Amino acid sequence: MSQLAVLEFDDIQHILLTRAPALTGRYEFLSFRDPVGGRAWLAAILEKVHSAKTMRESVDKDKRWITVAFTWSGLRALGVDEASLATFPEEFRQGMVARAEMLGDTGANDPSHWVDKTASPDLHAIAILFARDAAERGRCEVEHRKLVAECKGVEVLSTLDLEATPPFGYAHDHFGYRDRLSQPVIEGSGDVPTPGSGAPLKAGEFILGYLDESGVESPLPQPEVLSRNGSFMAYRRLEEHVGRFRDFLTENGKAREEQELIAAKLMGRWRSGAPLTLAPEKDDPALGADLQRNNNFNYKYEDPQGYAVPLGSHMRRMNPRDTAANMNRRRMIRRGATYGPYLPEGTPEDGKERGIAAFVICGSLIRQFEFAQNVWVNDRNFHELGNERDPIIGTQDGTLEFKIPKRPIRRKITGLPAFTTVRGGAYFFLPGLKALRWLAAGARAS
Repeated sequence: MSQLAVLEFDDIQHILLTRAPALTGRYEFLSFRDPVGGRAWLAAILEKVHSAKTMRESVDKDKRWITVAFTWSGLRALGVDEASLATFPEEFRQGMVARAEMLGDTGANDPSHWVDKTASPDLHAIAILFARDAAERGRCEVEHRKLVAECKGVEVLSTLDLEATPPFGYAHDHFGYRDRLSQPVIEGSGDVPTPGSGAPLKAGEFILGYLDESGVESPLPQPEVLSRNGSFMAYRRLEEHVGRFRDFLTENGKAREEQELIAAKLMGRWRSGAPLTLAPEKDDPALGADLQRNNNFNYKYEDPQGYAVPLGSHMRRMNPRDTAANMNRRRMIRRGATYGPYLPEGTPEDGKERGIAAFVICGSLIRQFEFAQNVWVNDRNFHELGNERDPIIGTQDGTLEFKIPKRPIRRKITGLPAFTTVRGGAYFFLPGLKALRWLAAGARAS
């Protein structure tokens, strides 16, 4: 019997293990022109960074939660030496921009089109703020602006304000799909998986310094004080083309019921969160809202041909469940929020950017995030489909299709438009609290 991992909650940044009860927030992308200034900024802000332990103890009374993470060049800018930098995985050292073609970031998604300077080699850090309300976000914004002004050579490259989309009773994206329904649970975290979510996974799949599902501990970047209890994060800013999505549903479905069914087929769930596997004919909002039922299904025996959930749907690609090998080595933790103004139903497209700004957290960018992007999202022959990519987040150029299995004749939608566009992205390292203090003190080998 394997020994249960004892997680060091007081050293792990909260975002890895907990989700803030926030309705708003802000991401600030930073550059350090001077290592002394960068370390001064970090020394000041790290006192406000919650560990998983402090977050769990004070979540009811706190109004804001802060996370900080760094690019590979950001670690160098803070004074980490070349020998240590060389021990980080190659994909992290290269960064997301250098991996663009393999990730499918081509055409409209190409980093040359990104709007937030995250493609810049001068991107060194991100400060993530989740806030309970707009007033708290504004207060933190002023406080951070003052701190940046006091730290020599620290510059804000860009910012992004986050807003939950109405109705505020549950998390959902601008397309209206309920979110946060299928997340892995980390062994030793104390969390209990919902039915259908699988057993807790070894901590090393997400946090450095622990055994992973292969039974070994992955090599730690050096020195250990820098990497233990850390993780890697892939940041993705995805614009959601809500007007285009609604037009597509109208063009391909006559009545409202048919339009909603098409939306469900693209995702694999009704917008309420009810999975098509359990509610194939019509929506069941009570099922969608029930965490004890809405994730309790598999595909191999319940829906092998995709008559309920099409084989190429977003949900089936991002979590093939019992129809893929090594699933426990591919799972990822998702965090993030929506940004941009809500576009009410029936309102024409207003030209304003709105979407999801998300983080994919994992122990290995190449084995988890990059595999998912390359094989699950953008492989046109996933499940032998031939000419499809993920209908929601795949790289679409107007030449691909989406097939909906149906008796006696399947439905094939051709010329699928792009419903999302990548507007920014980067690879970050999320250090533990001890590592943040070590970096702030000058990154001297201990």
